[in-house]
Amino acid sequence: MHPTLVFDIETIPDLAGFAAVNGIDQAVLPPDEFAEMALLARRQKTGSDFMPHHLHRIVAISCVLRSGDQLKVWSLGETDSNEAELIQRFYDGIERYTPQLVSWNGGGFDLPVLHYRSLIHGIAAARYWDWGDDDKEFKWNNYLGRYHTRHLDLMDVLAMYQPRANAPLDQMAKLCGFPGKLGMDGSKVLHAFQNGEIDAIRNYCETDVMNTWLVYLRFQKMRGTLNEAAYAAEIELARRTVQAHPAAHWQEFLSAWA
Repeated sequence: MHPTLVFDIETIPDLAGFAAVNGIDQAVLPPDEFAEMALLARRQKTGSDFMPHHLHRIVAISCVLRSGDQLKVWSLGETDSNEAELIQRFYDGIERYTPQLVSWNGGGFDLPVLHYRSLIHGIAAARYWDWGDDDKEFKWNNYLGRYHTRHLDLMDVLAMYQPRANAPLDQMAKLCGFPGKLGMDGSKVLHAFQNGEIDAIRNYCETDVMNTWLVYLRFQKMRGTLNEAAYAAEIELARRTVQAHPAAHWQEFLSAWA
């Protein structure tokens, strides 16, 4: 089986970047107050406090890797790893495995953020950016083409590339009988980060990628890529993988998995 890598990122507003592009001295306010000011300014300008992609700072990247007879779920780096380290580890994995990438809204959010932040940090990712110059197979199927499958944005595909048809991962996971989001969502990440709760953010991100993996398996069954027996075996492997993790967020995940 060709390696498959499901990924998800968690971000907070890049306050230093916001200050730099707007010519503001970040030191004029305490960090929490500066964050509130930046979000308010964004909300007044656009009606939403959601920052543009290039002003998102990555604080967690979690993955599910299906390779050989193994399934692994984890967060890249350590709780004290900086943004550049997390991004470099992500692209190092692509360099090593050339996996099938799977995401939920990765084309609309995760990958553009990774692109901008990689540019800012001067990170090289030759395999990922190959359009076919080094590997001719990548000319017709690379990570960057929206309609290519080397990166499969599951949300985008299911919506027939129509934004008005997009569905939230949480709801689709629950409709398919999977746990969905537990205890946190993207709107709570900044507050958790400000409180030093990096582990909680990483745990939340991990359950998100497991939800994505489970929905992807259902998608593969729908496509006929997995027959009933193969699908059941993959679901059982996922369940055993989660059961092997004693951490509280995985026990909660199991409890919600009917």
